[in-house]
Amino acid sequence: MKDQPHTSPATQNESVDIVDIIRRLRNELVKDFLDERVMHEYLSREYKINELSRVKVEFIKGDLQRLLISPVNVEWYKPIMDEYDATGSAALTEGNERLFYKEIEGILKKYMY
Repeated sequence: MKDQPHTSPATQNESVDIVDIIRRLRNELVKDFLDERVMHEYLSREYKINELSRVKVEFIKGDLQRLLISPVNVEWYKPIMDEYDATGSAALTEGNERLFYKEIEGILKKYMY
């Protein structure tokens, strides 16, 4: 399991589409969570939930698949985009990494309880 999205530094001379970088990082994390072992490990570690019904797992996976093909919510990831605009770097700070997890956690929480 990848513990965090990768960092993608960029210089101002490079042509960088920050939304595309965010989409790639988000989708890498979503693909990790589509692996049920990763999903179960995360739920156990973060929420002390050791079991989910097969139906709930399938609903979560369906929502994750939809997230995978959806466009990036630019309002959600605005802090990363603002940081890129200010610094010229697409490197992610620890606080910004949480945005990726929070988006997935929103899906998980719909079906956890």
